[in-house]
Amino acid sequence: MRLDVVTPESVICSCEVDAVIAPGVEGQLGILPHHAPLITMLQAGELRVRKNGDETCIAIYGGFLEVRPDRVIVLADAAERAEEIDVARAQEAERRADQALADRKGSQADTTRAEAALRRSLVQLKVVDRIRKRKAGTV
Repeated sequence: MRLDVVTPESVICSCEVDAVIAPGVEGQLGILPHHAPLITMLQAGELRVRKNGDETCIAIYGGFLEVRPDRVIVLADAAERAEEIDVARAQEAERRADQALADRKGSQADTTRAEAALRRSLVQLKVVDRIRKRKAGTV
């Protein structure tokens, strides 16, 4: 089936795949060819893509997923491939967000931004960790 992962800025992926595992708002969704039509919201998390026995991970930060019998379309708010993630930057963002949440000195808007930054950095680190484990042969 065809997979298209699109953000407002770019096309992240457009390829033929065997399976897609997406972070739905109510849990993980597994999609195989000829899946029943479906439209759902996505939460921040890993979009796992399987093709010919290999698995690729894409960090996505919310959006929508549409499933057709021969196609899956992900309209993501933002997304990045695992190999594009800057681990040091993600770790620093996690540290800053944790600190901002611990201080609780800012407004509600500041807290909401810190929570979003923390979710984003945790997704990035989870995607990178999965790829590292796979390369090491532990997953």
